[in-house]
Amino acid sequence: MADKHRNKWNDSEVEAHWDNVAHIYVLENNKVKDTHDQRFRETIQYLDLPADASVLNITSRDGEAADYVLRKQPGARITNAEISSGLMKVAAEIRPHLNQVKLSSYSLLPFYNEEFNRIICLETLEHVAEPLAFLSELHRVSTPDAKMVLSCPPATSEIPYQIFTALFGGHGEGPHRFLHSREVKAMFEHTGWKLIKHKGTVLLPVGPRSLRKVAERLMERMQGTFISELGIRQFYVCEKY
Repeated sequence: MADKHRNKWNDSEVEAHWDNVAHIYVLENNKVKDTHDQRFRETIQYLDLPADASVLNITSRDGEAADYVLRKQPGARITNAEISSGLMKVAAEIRPHLNQVKLSSYSLLPFYNEEFNRIICLETLEHVAEPLAFLSELHRVSTPDAKMVLSCPPATSEIPYQIFTALFGGHGEGPHRFLHSREVKAMFEHTGWKLIKHKGTVLLPVGPRSLRKVAERLMERMQGTFISELGIRQFYVCEKY
């Protein structure tokens, strides 16, 4: 049976996009830095870092997630995996001591079985050509007691993304397919990940901070409803079966 979750592009096209925008990646994110960095603040709340944390940060981009991990758990060992050599160069310039590994494909990861007990996977699943293979690989390289924090935009974000890009530009998303939470959950079940928390966040990515805080309080009260599906950053916290 054909993989209904498979996308029409390949990983090299994703790599090419991020290579092309690597030189503006940090600059564009800094224009909406509070919203951009929310992914890291939220992740640390759920990651539950142990003293012996061995963390896979995939896809690592400029490596900023590592800063948050090390502030929370200074002894953590972090492997930053990235498909774009352009972004790896940017990360090395900002964070010279970052431990980086180049990916050639999301479908076959260059790591041993059960190598990591924590997985950070932020805004990546929507870009992967073969998401089932990717999630299976994350399952393979994680320990039996591993925890994964994954975020991605929902299907409802596509039109707002197109409008935002038309008005404000930015680094773009390249090849992508924003996923309905039902599909993400189905893929978790298929690949051996047990979902323990799903939360919609960031109802208003831009605007006055006070208004954005009101919107987030509304989101907190509306989790599990259609309103939560409107949050542009959906978080999923998983453990292995």
